Amino acid sequence: MQQTIRYVLVIGVMAAIAAAVVTYQRTNPKPDPADGQHAAQQGKFFGAMETEYPSWFNDGFLDFREDLAAANRAGKRLMILFTQNGCPYCNALVERNLAQKDIEDLVRGKFDVIAINMWGDRNVTHVDGKSYTEKSFAEALKVQFTPTILFFNEQGETILRLNGYLPPDKFKVALNYIAGKKEQQNYRDYVEANAPPVRTGTMNKQDFFLAAPYNLTRKASDKGKPIAVFFEQNDCPNCDTLHQQILPDADTRKLIAQFDTVQLDMWSDTPLTTPEGRASTARNWAKQLDVKYAPTIVLFNAAGKEIIRTEAFFKTFHTQGVFAYVLSGDYQQQPSFQRYLSGRADHFREQGKDVDIWHLGDETPAQKK
Repeated sequence: MQQTIRYVLVIGVMAAIAAAVVTYQRTNPKPDPADGQHAAQQGKFFGAMETEYPSWFNDGFLDFREDLAAANRAGKRLMILFTQNGCPYCNALVERNLAQKDIEDLVRGKFDVIAINMWGDRNVTHVDGKSYTEKSFAEALKVQFTPTILFFNEQGETILRLNGYLPPDKFKVALNYIAGKKEQQNYRDYVEANAPPVRTGTMNKQDFFLAAPYNLTRKASDKGKPIAVFFEQNDCPNCDTLHQQILPDADTRKLIAQFDTVQLDMWSDTPLTTPEGRASTARNWAKQLDVKYAPTIVLFNAAGKEIIRTEAFFKTFHTQGVFAYVLSGDYQQQPSFQRYLSGRADHFREQGKDVDIWHLGDETPAQKK
């Protein structure tokens, strides 16, 4: 009997050791020499930019109830800006957008701006009275990109949220919408009415775009490809940049090829069937999804659930990251895209590959800015 017990215990210990080994191997995979992971030298990291924020930004009370009251007394509106260290898009917001006098004058005259570090530890109190650290506040609001900007009305309601960097012309439209207190008008309609009036030319084409008719129907049990929808429009400089300087990249195209990808003119009446199986048009679906800008890329998983979207200006590394985030399924374990992106960069560098987060096409470091 004792011998049997000892045998069972030995078998149990061996099983536990085996399970631990398997778990370790899964979480610490052996480097694949063919993949370059044996490289002794860690890859370099390029593109990070430190930003000196304007002295006229408001340090605030970090109790947004008090900050809101102070903004109201000054006849301004409260703007909360989420940043992070080394963020090149935050740098562009300051050095490109706010460097233009008309935009700086508009922001300084109409807004109290408070900057929040999405990884910071300062204590903040939201307008609803709940207390957070900067980091947990960003998590609670599901901030995925920097800069992310929240605009509040006088009652402390969020009336507009900008996820990511917008070029000066589009950023100014957003500022005018809030400063002019136009929120009774749908923001998407306001953007359409205040966009440049010229609508000529054609959209850029790619060989990975599916041809019409567009039936994107998915079921929860589907094991097929995820979906990528490119909402664009004619005469769209940022669309041109996307197609001419980002999408030609071979690694980016390999990722996109693993999606069912369609391109839609966000203002057109092109018929389609949504992932939920509903008949619609490009224009109506874009409105339903609250797509405001071109280009916007909306990514759905294989079951037809929206996972993430890019509605701002991104360069190659971030664009690849968004597609890889959905394709890998890592969004299921890591809800923070920024944490995923940081881990992805570390993974590449451990393989000895350089990472450049501020890269377009075949730019050299000297060409970037």
